[in-house]
Amino acid sequence: MSTTSSALGRNDWSARLLKRQYFIYYMFILVLAGFALFLNDTGFLSLNNFMNIIRQTAPITIMAVGLSFALAVGHIDLSIGSVVALSAIVGAILLQYVGMPLAVAGALLTGVLVGLINGLLIERLRVSSLLITLGTMGVITGITRQVSNLESIPVIDPMFRALFGNGEFLGIPGLLWWTVIFALIGYLVMNKLVFGRHLLAVGGSPDAARAMGIRIENVRIKALVVCSLCAALAGLLYAGRLAGARYTLGEADLLTVIAAVAIGGASLFGGRVSIIGAVIGSWLMGMINNGLILSGFSTDEQMITRGLILITAVAIGAREARNG
Repeated sequence: MSTTSSALGRNDWSARLLKRQYFIYYMFILVLAGFALFLNDTGFLSLNNFMNIIRQTAPITIMAVGLSFALAVGHIDLSIGSVVALSAIVGAILLQYVGMPLAVAGALLTGVLVGLINGLLIERLRVSSLLITLGTMGVITGITRQVSNLESIPVIDPMFRALFGNGEFLGIPGLLWWTVIFALIGYLVMNKLVFGRHLLAVGGSPDAARAMGIRIENVRIKALVVCSLCAALAGLLYAGRLAGARYTLGEADLLTVIAAVAIGGASLFGGRVSIIGAVIGSWLMGMINNGLILSGFSTDEQMITRGLILITAVAIGAREARNG
């Protein structure tokens, strides 16, 4: 009897350890160990290099947190990369005429407006979020190119660059503060507040959520607004770190963000997300890019790697859904 109980206990622990929610941690450790062995004389394991990874991936992390809200309700937002560029351009232009508070507010309101438009179009027209946000992505990209006249707009305000760029507080990089703060807010909202439970309920079973009295259209619109707002903040972080805004900002980030969220444990079909997993996933993608660069890999090879990671994450999620 005791032997049977022991075997059942071992099987139970094995099943728990093989759950998808732990996959991101296993992969993070595996990739870290692999690069540590392969790049042992390049400074890969140095604290300065890890801080650089966190700084460079801060916008990706913020966008990953935002995208988690959209995925929680079963939507996906392909326009976040274009929102990054437009918000950065708006913020940089406003900085030349008004103070920093109004410039920041204008950039963030740009993200809110895009999210609201996306949400209203999707919910009122009953069209796939994939198609709507693909269309708005093109529109926003065109607007950004026209507004910027294909020119980089410098950001010379020292306070803005310190707050959203390479400044420090208590000896800790400001970009790390932004990462921690938004990860904490996202985690608390998703796991401790009623709004978070509504998001997951809508994504898991819209009919059941409606029967519970949840206004699912409003919840979905709010999720898309949060997603675009996070993308707008990411644009400000890019503008602060790079001391300028350009229409190309964020255009290569979409695949990285989706991969980070997917491999972090989120379902691309709604009802399940992990804010902590999304953060770890964004750091993993940053670490992979950093390691590939130090290894001499080209940009094309980095893109191939991100695509393979996304395929792996989706395949694991689909298999888990079938077995569940």
